[in-house]
Amino acid sequence: MSILSGEKTPWHLWGVGVFGVLWSGFGCFDYVMTTTRGADYMRAAGMSDAQIEHLLAAPAWLTAVWAVGVWGGLAGAVLLLLRSKLAVPVFIASLAAFVASLVYAYAISPMPGDGAGMMVMQVVIFIICVFFVWYSSRAKSSGLLR
Repeated sequence: MSILSGEKTPWHLWGVGVFGVLWSGFGCFDYVMTTTRGADYMRAAGMSDAQIEHLLAAPAWLTAVWAVGVWGGLAGAVLLLLRSKLAVPVFIASLAAFVASLVYAYAISPMPGDGAGMMVMQVVIFIICVFFVWYSSRAKSSGLLR
């Protein structure tokens, strides 16, 4: 069934999709501002000089992983709104990229001065990423995505 055939999109798909666009849109904004404005943006966001130096010294592959995470989240949300089954693997790639960034941040190169507040935010991001994978998988298996 397609949207053009008169099949109505459930309200929850619209709600999750719009939330996903807004949520991931902020991540994309942060990515663009960090990669284009650099230290000025990070300083304005309240990061210390040591934290800024640490992020600026991160390997290029980590920036690529971050890009996959945030832009994948946005693409997954748009694909969800378009009712495409491709939302599922895109959300999975976004989650995998986020997990890879966590491994780097906590096991390979912890950021100086990263406190409990940042860890709480990382947990929230992880839960939301898992939710998007779960929701899109359920929507696909129930026939909402084509």
